[in-house]
Amino acid sequence: MRVVRDDLMSMARAGDRDAFREVTEPHRRELLVHCYRMLGSFQDAEDALQDTLVAAWQALAGFQERSSFRTWLYRIATNRCLNMRRSASRRPAKEWNVPGVVPPEPTRLGEIVWLEPLPDVMLDFDVAGSPEAQYEQRESISLAFVTALQSLPPRQVAVLILRDVLGFGAGEVAQMLDSTVDAANSALKRARAGLRRRQLGGDREPPPAAHSAAEDAVVAKFVRAWESADLEALVELLTDDVFVSMPPMPFEYEGRGVVTSFCASIFRSERRFDLVPTRANGQPAFGAYLRGGNGISHGVGLYVLTLAGERICAMTRFENNVLRSFGLPRWIRSR
Repeated sequence: MRVVRDDLMSMARAGDRDAFREVTEPHRRELLVHCYRMLGSFQDAEDALQDTLVAAWQALAGFQERSSFRTWLYRIATNRCLNMRRSASRRPAKEWNVPGVVPPEPTRLGEIVWLEPLPDVMLDFDVAGSPEAQYEQRESISLAFVTALQSLPPRQVAVLILRDVLGFGAGEVAQMLDSTVDAANSALKRARAGLRRRQLGGDREPPPAAHSAAEDAVVAKFVRAWESADLEALVELLTDDVFVSMPPMPFEYEGRGVVTSFCASIFRSERRFDLVPTRANGQPAFGAYLRGGNGISHGVGLYVLTLAGERICAMTRFENNVLRSFGLPRWIRSR
């Protein structure tokens, strides 16, 4: 296998694009997920990955194998993402635009309005790992974790992901970032402290295992309650500190009382939905389709649930432009 790899690398260095695609293909998915953690946006992550592959192709002749090829690619990807975070004009917050719904006063206005969900088909979870390892894998890509990362300074984000999520050594990370080991360790210490301050629900119950009977039961109850606009049944599923957000709209609601008022404002508007299941960020998710009067339900968004035990502790609503990334149609026939 090593002989074939060396032969492919030589061919790629000589300008063989097919060979280059073959040597980079095993790393594409993990690099995309890395860029997503760095940027919080699936669309931006795809752009960063393409920039990374173009830069790697252009610089391949100079790759001297002082590190592994994978490490070299991560160095390029990380620095592309750092440049994007420094220079990109993040998409602005949007005004409330749900017809016929007058929401209650939000608890606060969020700042991470560029957040987008990541389809689970882009992930490569180790389903054979221990429950603890599987939980750590899911947490490392959860919406709560990715959102918290976006609040940290860019270099702290890079160091924390490279060290704590991907397991690179301090020396490797310092080299990737053209820094010193002391500076990288200092950034990691500050990033860990900042992450602890920003992550919500540190004392919550862990979620049930993905695709387990326990998860399926909570999801089924949510679908029944939401599709039938059964507010009482929905509220029974919520934790006391449940959190609702809806990027790119900055409205955020925290606590069962205000979230109940928010859901009531939607149900009072006579808006009724059909939900199509999918998964995002290792979490249950649904394409939301608004029922029309002609037997057609039109896609209006994507809901992602965060579970704590047998309850829902967060729901994030994204706009309908993300549906295509999940392979979901623009409309379905109403049920």
